[in-house]
Amino acid sequence: MPFDQKREHTGKRHVYGPVSSRRLGQSLGVDLVPMKSCTWNCIYCQLGRTKNYVTERREFFPQEEILGEIVAVLESGVPVDWITLVGSGETMLYKGVGALIAEVKKHTAIPVAVITNGSLFHLREVRDELLDADAVLPSFNAGSPALFELIDRPAPGFTYERHLNGLVQFSKEYKGKLWVEVMLIKGLNDTEEALCDIAEALRLVAPDMVHLVLPTRPAPEQQVAVPDTDRIERAFEVLSSVAMVMHPVKGSMALEGAEDLLAAVSAIVSRHPLQERELLDALLSRFSGDRSAASGALDDLFASGRFERHTQAGEVYWISRQQGRQS
Repeated sequence: MPFDQKREHTGKRHVYGPVSSRRLGQSLGVDLVPMKSCTWNCIYCQLGRTKNYVTERREFFPQEEILGEIVAVLESGVPVDWITLVGSGETMLYKGVGALIAEVKKHTAIPVAVITNGSLFHLREVRDELLDADAVLPSFNAGSPALFELIDRPAPGFTYERHLNGLVQFSKEYKGKLWVEVMLIKGLNDTEEALCDIAEALRLVAPDMVHLVLPTRPAPEQQVAVPDTDRIERAFEVLSSVAMVMHPVKGSMALEGAEDLLAAVSAIVSRHPLQERELLDALLSRFSGDRSAASGALDDLFASGRFERHTQAGEVYWISRQQGRQS
């Protein structure tokens, strides 16, 4: 489904949420690129496989259109802790992120975060565009070329050395909060050797914090699984020698302020699978603990025909019906 059609039912093409995040509080998501425009084809990606790599930056959508949606949400009075620039692929493929950040800061003092895989940090223009962001969250999932190729599956020419060197250079220039994300995958980068390699590389990057994240959502490849508890704890210990580590405890989602419940849930599910148990908990909060009302709302949402159920590791997830047909 084209990007425009996928979002038309939400009323906004680029902005969704705010979504409750353990790391960023009430986070207003701003999606900058079409599904799925990426430099990588990660084995764990919740958006599915990258069928065609995108490696050249461009302004996919008019900046004024994106800014207008952000301002409209801010003017509505909805509580927002962070404005988070993300992408249905790689965020920094959007050419003009720096100008967008500058415009957002003219309208609000709310901090701006950018979630990125960091694959384009070797480009000076990309590093420069991020200098005014309040927090940047790049990915770093492997401390060796072999694991980098296995986990992140980059486009040709996007080597491990280029990725690491770009992160190191950015860390020298950037003055905001540098929070590196490490996706921990069972049997791949949770071994003692792999964890020590990641720690050694991250010492060169010198991040302010390391965010451990887990592949709890449906992944495109069968071998992707959440590590055992002892390996998660070991990762926490090893990486704590580099920087403060945020333990991968799952946050919660908030729907209390959503004026249109179907539009709010659709906007979230269009960007990543949503755990049904998490959705039900959010509905219980919205209906003040009334389980009958929450269950009824859950049934009504599913009856809309916009979602499909997918089971992974005993957990039920909601995905968009169109995504289900494409997987």
